[in-house]
Amino acid sequence: MSQTVRITEEAHETLRNLAEKSGESMQTMLDKAIEAYRRHRVLTEANEAYGRLRANSKAWKSELEERKAWEATVGDGLER
Repeated sequence: MSQTVRITEEAHETLRNLAEKSGESMQTMLDKAIEAYRRHRVLTEANEAYGRLRANSKAWKSELEERKAWEATVGDGLER
């Protein structure tokens, strides 16, 4: 399904140049840009949540204790 989205002339020119240099279509380049931004947002939000966790000493202590418990599974014998 195709949709129309209005973008600035500058953004269109950038998209056209990127597509030309990559040999891919403008649609492909736009799809890749959207996916890259989505991934960036996921990582940014995860980092922010991690920062809030570290700022809460009680929650951070609990996190470290849980990590220690999970470390015991590293030597669970699966490599045999």
